[in-house]
Amino acid sequence: MTNNKLSVVLIGAGNVATQTALALQEKETSILQVFSRTEQSARTLAELCNCSFTADTKAISPEADIYLYAVKDDALPELIQQINIKTGIHVHTAGSVPISVFEGFRTNFGVFYPMQTFSKSKQVKFDNIPIFVEANSAQNLEVLDRLGKKLSNNVIHCSSTQRQALHLAAVFCCNFTNHLYKVTDDLLKQSNLPFEVVLPLIQETVDKLHYLSPAEAQTGPAVRYDTTVINKHLNALKDMPDEQALYALFSKRIHDAAENKAGS
Repeated sequence: MTNNKLSVVLIGAGNVATQTALALQEKETSILQVFSRTEQSARTLAELCNCSFTADTKAISPEADIYLYAVKDDALPELIQQINIKTGIHVHTAGSVPISVFEGFRTNFGVFYPMQTFSKSKQVKFDNIPIFVEANSAQNLEVLDRLGKKLSNNVIHCSSTQRQALHLAAVFCCNFTNHLYKVTDDLLKQSNLPFEVVLPLIQETVDKLHYLSPAEAQTGPAVRYDTTVINKHLNALKDMPDEQALYALFSKRIHDAAENKAGS
């Protein structure tokens, strides 16, 4: 770690690896190499980073300060065992995988979890993305903290147990919500309406959460249990049984939450 500059080898070339690499490049962090099981993926990201690449675990450089594993959760254990590099700090970016996945295989290890939704095609600004870090020693934690602060103003020390709760919450507020946007898009297309007409509504819903709790921000027919509207909507979904079941479940949960709030 000469001149306080960290060097990184990226293990993986998917969405998280790509966006993290671009952000590190902007902060003048040295990316030495990209590894991916698919040579074309490794080459594509390496060209963006102006560094070498490999699809061979035996050819991964042993010279990096940090080995950043940004791969699918179920691929992590096997990769950790296949990569026979003992130098540097080895960290993964998974929300739901505990730090203990490295135990017995590495001396210096940790977690570097940027909690955000990533796509290769849309570059993300890391400035305010919360990055949750964990390490097996105070010294390693300091290094990961330093790397995190190169990218974000919001670096948080977090245990594996806390991070698993975070990841579960993130699936609800991001992945499940986005699927509801997909349902919305399908419904609008049936009436030849563009998805863009609901974007102001979505934005206002998000904006309110900066000063209201989710419970306080909740509106709609289920809160007041307007059965006339609810039944009309359920009838409109009669040919879409899965969506009809979702509507009924959400309406019940929203109404129950509103009643509990009123009674507390």
